[in-house]
Amino acid sequence: MLLTADVGNSNIKLGIFDGDRLAYKLRFSTNDKMTSDEFAVELYTFFQIYDIAYQNIDGSIISSVVPNVTQPLQEAIEIVTGVRSLIIGPGLKSGMALHIDRPETLGGDLVCGCVGALEQYGGPVIVVFMGTATVITYVDENSVYRGGIIAPGVGISLDALTSRGALLPAVELQAPKKAIGTNTADCIRSGVVNGTACMLDGMLDRFMEEAGKQCKIVATGGLAPRIIQACRHEIAFEENIILYGLKSIYRRNRP
Repeated sequence: MLLTADVGNSNIKLGIFDGDRLAYKLRFSTNDKMTSDEFAVELYTFFQIYDIAYQNIDGSIISSVVPNVTQPLQEAIEIVTGVRSLIIGPGLKSGMALHIDRPETLGGDLVCGCVGALEQYGGPVIVVFMGTATVITYVDENSVYRGGIIAPGVGISLDALTSRGALLPAVELQAPKKAIGTNTADCIRSGVVNGTACMLDGMLDRFMEEAGKQCKIVATGGLAPRIIQACRHEIAFEENIILYGLKSIYRRNRP
């Protein structure tokens, strides 16, 4: 079995593949102060809860955008399973060419998400990542990564608005019933949800205009389902696209 780990700024997402099937997955908060032993306890507990025989793990791969977590997590996986994890970065074959100014600066999660989208949908494809930041990426029909945009994430935008506005209340993020709000909470929800949806629709139009072709569109991230339902483009939601990309890259580079 293959253990995959996607380390983001807010969460760490683990997935265990039995062949092509994603058999188990777990999400816990990212803490860059944890030691390898503490990560090992978390991982061992995960195996115990789901009755997974860690001896069956024969491969592992990590994508991380939090450098302080990468090594402790790699060491923890080796402590528990005896397997040394591959780390997404320069030198690993992804099956996707990077035609950008500085390829070494591209986040591993974006690489894996795009590889996963190419594997499932083919190119040209636009992949929208909705996490701490909102990132839109474009990969052409020849599996060449052409670039993208980075914008503040939905959660960051909402937190900044309500924390910096003395009279604005904290609200639960959910799609409003209409664009024109009639109370403060619904006005905030419409501004954040519909505003983000309009930004996505506008950027998707510009991406396809510059590309000169229609593209398949895939979104991932915990907040994506609430936003894409307000978009006018047809956008497929793929919760585990990064984990599938990790699986694909591991198979290209397995020891």
